[in-house]
Amino acid sequence: MAKGKLGRNLRAEDFNVNDEDRPGWTRGNEQVPRAGQSVYCAGGEGTIVSVHGKTGDGSRLLEIRLQDEKAPFFAASSNVLLPRPGRE
Repeated sequence: MAKGKLGRNLRAEDFNVNDEDRPGWTRGNEQVPRAGQSVYCAGGEGTIVSVHGKTGDGSRLLEIRLQDEKAPFFAASSNVLLPRPGRE
């Protein structure tokens, strides 16, 4: 089990985004994600650095850099929110 910055235990549910987190945004597997696009994930707001192959659930693997972090990380596009096309 992962531990957060404050030493509390984090559960798998802590790493999932909710559609209500960004009203009007869509799941990343409902549109084609692209590098440079804004994204909202469990870690907060960030930018897609690159788009890779497919994950086990059929969505794309995204390399994301959070606004306040230097090192990028990876997330399935099914677990991120993207602005609707034309609203970015």
